[in-house]
Amino acid sequence: MAVHHQWTFVFGILGNLISICVYLAPLPTFIRIYREKSTMRFHALPYIVALFSSLLWMYYAFLKGNALLLISINSFGCVIETIYIALYISYASKNIRNRTIKILGLVDVALFALIFLASFFIFDGETRIRVVGWISVAVSVSVFAAPLSITLQVVRTKSVEFMPFFLSFFLTLNAVMWFAYGVLLKDLCIALPNVLGFGLGLVQMLLYGIYRNSKPVIEEKKLPEHVKNIILLGTPEVHPADSESCRDFKEEKTSAQEEKKDEENCAIALEMEPCRPVKVQLDSPSLIVCAA
Repeated sequence: MAVHHQWTFVFGILGNLISICVYLAPLPTFIRIYREKSTMRFHALPYIVALFSSLLWMYYAFLKGNALLLISINSFGCVIETIYIALYISYASKNIRNRTIKILGLVDVALFALIFLASFFIFDGETRIRVVGWISVAVSVSVFAAPLSITLQVVRTKSVEFMPFFLSFFLTLNAVMWFAYGVLLKDLCIALPNVLGFGLGLVQMLLYGIYRNSKPVIEEKKLPEHVKNIILLGTPEVHPADSESCRDFKEEKTSAQEEKKDEENCAIALEMEPCRPVKVQLDSPSLIVCAA
């Protein structure tokens, strides 16, 4: 029994150390955000969900008792994810900042408070622990499944820019350690989600090996509908028009109307009084014989 406890402690310590590496893996991304003073194409949702997961596992560890290693690593996770989100909000544009704050409040404040209050007042004892444990499992599965969108992007673009190898490697190794920890503790809630984490980590590393030297595919972006207007300019050719060309066309049309008005004025003046002939050169070879 002492050996069993010793191995549980060993895998828990290793799980903590590797989890710290996983939590620190996005650090280069946020250093880049800090230097560029922009969030670029990165999204805050994975970090919001990771913070939510850490909060839930901390709550589960407190309910379960005798789970210091779970409390320690998820406390670190809460701190580091909060720092990431704060940096993201600081350098996000106004619209993205407001949307991120709303999602943060909805998920990490409102939803966590709802789970905490519901489990605390509706359930008790072992039932409360099981309910919170299985909710934590569901959230962990969603955290592990989140990189699926990245793997699809890697296959589509043949680029591993947004899927760093070391993150995938540490995620896989982390899943192994916590799976062993859960099995030794006979805690299915800890062991089960790490099976999925291990499988997805292997898939990511395999994709990295396949596409790491591939030439990225540039995805074509469709033009917005408002720039797909069509203008026919005296010929059967079709010209795509943007706002600049539309202004030019209006100016040409106005100029033509003014010239036509001048012609009409000349014709009226011709009837009213004699005029001397003057040749006026236009864009076309036609001549207007009129002058006031």
